[in-house]
Amino acid sequence: MVGAVLWYLFLKPSDYIVRFKAKTFPGEINQRLKRWARDLNNSEKIQQDGDLLHLTQTMKFGDSTHIYNWEIEPLTDSTSRVIVAIRDEAHSLKNKLTVPFSNTDFKKRSESTVMEFMEDLDEHLDKFKVRIIGEEEIPTKYIAYIPIKTTQLHKTDEMMRNFSYLMGTLLDNGVEFDGFPVIEITDWNQENDSIHFNFGRPIIRSEKLPIGTEIEYKRIFRKRALKAEYNGNYITSDRAWYALMDYAKKHNIEVENTPLEVFHDNPMNEGNQLKWTAEIYLPIKESDE
Repeated sequence: MVGAVLWYLFLKPSDYIVRFKAKTFPGEINQRLKRWARDLNNSEKIQQDGDLLHLTQTMKFGDSTHIYNWEIEPLTDSTSRVIVAIRDEAHSLKNKLTVPFSNTDFKKRSESTVMEFMEDLDEHLDKFKVRIIGEEEIPTKYIAYIPIKTTQLHKTDEMMRNFSYLMGTLLDNGVEFDGFPVIEITDWNQENDSIHFNFGRPIIRSEKLPIGTEIEYKRIFRKRALKAEYNGNYITSDRAWYALMDYAKKHNIEVENTPLEVFHDNPMNEGNQLKWTAEIYLPIKESDE
C-alpha cells in the first residue's frame, strides 16, 4: 500500500488523464492535432515521439507549464481511442493530492483544453471523406513536372504557386495534356511531416516540349498499388495516405510510403469541397522472387 502511494505521488508521470473516442483513424488525429496546436498562442510545436501514435505538447497557462502526452490507439478501421496524460511540472505533487477529491482549476483546464481539440476534430471530420477501393494499378504516364520540397501542410500552397508557370509554359509551347494533374511523393518523413514530391501533368511526348526551363520530364511506370478515393479540400488529401497505410497493415500488405495523387477538380471552379475528388495510390512493394 505504501509503495503504491509513493508511486502515485512521486513516480507516476501524469497528474491527470483524459480519455475520449474519435470516429476516425490515427493519421487524421495526428495531423489535426498538429494543425490545432499550431494555431494556439500558448502551445509550442508538437513533438512526435517515434511514431504517429505518440505526441508531446507543451502549453503555457499563465506562469504554469503543462505537458500533454497524447497517445492514439486504433480500435477499428474508423475509430480510435485517445489517451491524454497531463502534467503540471511545477505543481505536480499538489495536483496529485487534490485532483482525486475536488474539481480543481488544473483539472477543469485540462478537460476544457482536450474538449477544444475534440470539437475541432469533429468539425473537420465533416469536411472530407476517404473510401478505400482496394488493389489496382497505377497507370503508366509520361509527365512534365516540377520537383518540390515542403511539408504536408504546405503541399497545396506549393502546387498553387507553381501551377500557372507549369501549365502556362506547357500550353504556350503547344504541349498536349494526357490526364489530370498529379503529385508523386518521392520522400516522406513521417517524423517531421516533410515531403519531396513531383508536381506535374501527364502529357503526350513530342518535340514541342520546352527545354531549358524549370520543368523536367519522366515516365511513371505501371505498378500495383492500393487505391483510395478522397473527397474534400486537397489540403488534407494526405489523410488518404494514412488510411491506406492502416489498410495495408491490417491486410499484411507491404507498401512503399510514396503516395501518388491524381486531382480531378479545379478548386477555382467548384465551391463545394466535398465534390472535389482525388485518386490516391500507395504503391505495393514488389516481391524479390
